Amino acid sequence: MQFPGLKAGDRWCLCAIRWLHAYEAGVAPKVNLEATHEKALEVIPLTYLEKFGI
Repeated sequence: MQFPGLKAGDRWCLCAIRWLHAYEAGVAPKVNLEATHEKALEVIPLTYLEKFGI
């Protein structure tokens, strides 16, 4: 997916529910697990996040 102003390597914040929607649609972005708040686990199973961890 292309967004104006973003380039390869950029990072941005994505709320947990939107990430889960992207995961379910097969287009989830990679996740910096060290920068992900533990409350995300209230919405997203850890196994999902681990598959996309960088």
